[in-house]
Amino acid sequence: MKRYLKTALRFILFCVIFMVILMLLSKVFVPKDNQKSAGMEAVQSNGILGEPDNTMDYLVVGDSETYSSITPMEIWRQYGYAGYVCGTGGQHLYDTERFLAKALKKQSPKYVILETNALYRKTAYEKVLKSQLEKYFQIFRYHDRWKSLTLNDFTGSVNYTWTNDYKGYRYENKVAPAALKDYMKQTDQKAKISAINQYYVEQMIKLCRKNNVELILVSTPSIKNWNYAKHNGIQALADQYGLEYYDLNLMPDQAKIDWKKDTRDKGDHLNHTGAVQVSDWLGAFFHSKNTLTDHRQETAYSRWNDALGRYDQQIADGTAYEISHGKK
Repeated sequence: MKRYLKTALRFILFCVIFMVILMLLSKVFVPKDNQKSAGMEAVQSNGILGEPDNTMDYLVVGDSETYSSITPMEIWRQYGYAGYVCGTGGQHLYDTERFLAKALKKQSPKYVILETNALYRKTAYEKVLKSQLEKYFQIFRYHDRWKSLTLNDFTGSVNYTWTNDYKGYRYENKVAPAALKDYMKQTDQKAKISAINQYYVEQMIKLCRKNNVELILVSTPSIKNWNYAKHNGIQALADQYGLEYYDLNLMPDQAKIDWKKDTRDKGDHLNHTGAVQVSDWLGAFFHSKNTLTDHRQETAYSRWNDALGRYDQQIADGTAYEISHGKK
């Protein structure tokens, strides 16, 4: 019996030492800045980390539908509300929750907009496990950085310096008209949300409530990705947790999308003119809440007015795509 106990204690001690080593290595391997040159991933989305603390009125999280459909600079132009899109292509909800948790360590927005397309993305449990390991031991996420480690990685503290003028939005002016069809034909069918995706929605709800943030569900316009059965599934989820839900696919009088000119890929994602329409709706929605402050005349937000000038100039001179996609 004593032999088995000693073996068990040795195993536990080994595990503890191994985890301590992983934690120490993670501190070394994690990027010390949020720029690509420092090894940061998803640089456009992680630009939120370089924003001054507690300056965001709202955050947007989700997959590529977010950064294709919402341009915070247009909301700033009209209402002076500061926000950021933390979306990435093909984003799974375990990554959505991770982005949100990171952002809420530095920001205290009043609203978080969760775009709903990712709620129907299939998620493999092994990827969930990998994501959890990377969450606590970031060496697994950034292990490739061993080639570019510097002395500062061993001795320096994290200092996020970069901000994105487009606030996570990615400009696209290409037009590829959609084949018009009744994609929101009414039905009583309800598309099922997987248990693992519902779990991560629950985690985000808890995270938002802990930080006194209102989580709002929004389905942005998409002929290819959306239908009435999915709408019903999200509505049921919203009712279950007491969340506000807005499906812009059923609100053509408010988000006035012209599928002949407002999509870049035949109805999958919106282009810039479509994003302006959705952003007009979102800005008006925030304004109707009467809880946000217009910051346009505040000295502390003067950099937003500067960014708006660059945003407008880059759109006018044709460089907006390259810059918003991090290619310049």
